[in-house]
Amino acid sequence: MGPTVTATPATGTPDRGATIAYALIALLGCALWLVSTRYPGHMPVIGPYEFSWPIYLCVTLSGLWFQRGLGRLAPASRPGWLRQVAFWAGLAVIWIATQTGFEYLAQRMFFINRIQHVGMHHVGPLLLAVSAGGPAIMAGAPAWLVRIVAARPVAAAYRVLQQPVLAAVLFVGLFWFWLIPPVHFQAMLDPRLYALMNASMIVDGILFWALVLDTRPAPPARVRFGYRAALAVAVMFPQMILGALITFATTDLFPYYAYCGRYFASVSAVADQQIGGIVIWIPPAMMSVIALLAVLGNMRRAGADL
Repeated sequence: MGPTVTATPATGTPDRGATIAYALIALLGCALWLVSTRYPGHMPVIGPYEFSWPIYLCVTLSGLWFQRGLGRLAPASRPGWLRQVAFWAGLAVIWIATQTGFEYLAQRMFFINRIQHVGMHHVGPLLLAVSAGGPAIMAGAPAWLVRIVAARPVAAAYRVLQQPVLAAVLFVGLFWFWLIPPVHFQAMLDPRLYALMNASMIVDGILFWALVLDTRPAPPARVRFGYRAALAVAVMFPQMILGALITFATTDLFPYYAYCGRYFASVSAVADQQIGGIVIWIPPAMMSVIALLAVLGNMRRAGADL
């Protein structure tokens, strides 16, 4: 997600500031868990409807390590202020989509569920990729995490997942897979499948957009800028087709929402699907166009060709 950097090495023992930050993150997480499980009626709308320790820790620790890493990077290697804004905006989108009262609505209206997934799979990860924040996170992360990321098995798995064709197939395929009606019905009812569905959207989105929006020329980046531009455009069409199929369906494809009760009872099943299909159809296409422009901008700044 960014260039090779020169950073102050992280020591095996966190400093006092880091210890305090970790303690505060743990205390806040415990408080959110307690309120969400024991006193959900007192949870503010910006708090989690269903608290998730993995998502909470990923968001808060990524933010902490990014901020600490900025101070450790050489000035020339720090992301600019616009990229920093993109990083925090990306984290905010993922938090809002998964750890606020918005999730309650996403479990009770199909079109809001689609907005949630577009946020988790497209908008949030794209903003994080635009930020090129990976080096800053690694510069601020503890030494044990840096060693894990640099380990051969992890690096090998990352290389496999970053193969362009496989990355594109996974990006489109997972989006389609979770919308197969029987699969979607089961995933919305089973808490473990629901968590897996959401996690797969976030992780896959980050992996794909990190590949496409890498600011570096190839090498050291995985593929050339022209290939990245083609990937950004190629994933647009299968999603448009999926959106059109759902938009023009005349029967209720996703009975889960009728089963659990739609939040907006005046919206029929077909109307809910039609709006959801448009959400699948148009915003992801716009994200692909934005990504294409970002790739061309990165290519210009790198002084490379297609």
